[in-house]
Amino acid sequence: MGFIRDQEERLVVGLLTAKYQKKNLPVPDICELKRQAARIVDETHGIARERGKNVLSIVKDMAKEIRKK
Repeated sequence: MGFIRDQEERLVVGLLTAKYQKKNLPVPDICELKRQAARIVDETHGIARERGKNVLSIVKDMAKEIRKK
C-alpha cells in the first residue's frame, strides 16, 4: 500500500469513528474500521475516475456531510 493510500484510509477511519460516536453507536474494532475504510477509499477512487475529481476533494465533501448531521 502506498503512502497516500495509507493516509486516505487513516482519514476515513477517523471520519467513521466520529460518525459512530456522533450517532451514539458502538465503534467497531480497528480491524473492522480499516476494512470499511479500505472499501470506502476504493469506491471513492472509482467515483473520482468517473467524475474527474480527486479523492481528497471527495473525502472533504464526505467530512462536511458528517459534520452537518
